[in-house]
Amino acid sequence: MSFTYLDNNAGAGLAEGVLDTMLPYLHQQQGNPSSSHRFGRYAQAALDRARQQVAKLVNAEPAQVIFTSGGTEANNQAIAGVAERFDSGKILVGATEHPAMLEPAKRLQQHGFELDLIPVDDNGRIDPAKLAEMIDDDTRLVSIMWANNETGVIQDIAALAAVCHDKGVPLLTDAVQAAGKLPLDIRAAGVDMLTLSAHKFGGPKGVGALIVSPELDWPGYILGGGQEEEKRSGTENVAAIVGFGAAAEYVQSQIGDYQAHCSKLRDRLEAGLAEMPGVTIFAGDAERLANTCFFALQGFDSDTMLMALDKQGFAVSSGSACGTGRQTPSHVLTAMGVPDMIALGAVRVSVSQQNTVEQIDQLIQVLAKEAERFNHLLNR
Repeated sequence: MSFTYLDNNAGAGLAEGVLDTMLPYLHQQQGNPSSSHRFGRYAQAALDRARQQVAKLVNAEPAQVIFTSGGTEANNQAIAGVAERFDSGKILVGATEHPAMLEPAKRLQQHGFELDLIPVDDNGRIDPAKLAEMIDDDTRLVSIMWANNETGVIQDIAALAAVCHDKGVPLLTDAVQAAGKLPLDIRAAGVDMLTLSAHKFGGPKGVGALIVSPELDWPGYILGGGQEEEKRSGTENVAAIVGFGAAAEYVQSQIGDYQAHCSKLRDRLEAGLAEMPGVTIFAGDAERLANTCFFALQGFDSDTMLMALDKQGFAVSSGSACGTGRQTPSHVLTAMGVPDMIALGAVRVSVSQQNTVEQIDQLIQVLAKEAERFNHLLNR
């Protein structure tokens, strides 16, 4: 039985050419980028090129890019800077943020800071006017993700950033899911800090970046030898960073084709779902990532559906890969006002350019059979 991978928001396969770009730094090149001999200079040159590639992906300057071990570390570094810069105050965080942002934000409460969650509407969108009402003189930072990892909902980051700047507060944006799927411009959008993770768009796992506006002198996070301009000490993972850069360059050249292909597959899936009884498509009226469909099928909890689909050869998820195994509804859907009985059945399908129309049609057939089986049992 062939297996179809439809969980690309959890982790995408390596983009074309990425592995070949990394291999020299795993086999032959062992130089430390901090060393002054030729092997060290060779490694440093590779880092410099990757920094340029990652910066170009979001229209930043290379000097703004701080390499990290991934999006989670980048989010933690950004949030931890609040406690370094200020003695008190509050931060505002979107109610549908990833746990990698929510959990470090909650930790700040142990240091005397307040945390307020920014509400969303029933499609998961944040109203700029509501955000403006919430910001006061004690607000130190606002954090709103560019695109949600579960629903795929895209926020109007430029409008939200304008509100923040009008109030004199920096905006942090988790762009882990948006990168490689949307054209991103940190300058045009007015974002002060942005986080990335390579494995979400074709790079290797275990590498990411925090990108900081030159006007914002944000504190370092890991202290030691002073690497990454003293913002994140420790010997850089050269091979992974090189792969990160190669993936960033590749996906930037493919975004138009990616969106066209993925939206075709997503729309086909949702048209098929619309023919089934008892289906809920979450945030269906909002602008979403082209590759993401988050839905529930009446009568099934997500674990049962995931196992049924796995047996039929389809790999999907119930939302955030960091929240699998939970027995509680998605906090994203709860914030959107979705009833628990529906939210507990949530299934996320996230496609890529490697997926095909035939695979989506096969998935629709399997889902239709499961829906038919449930309705038969219900009506006996």
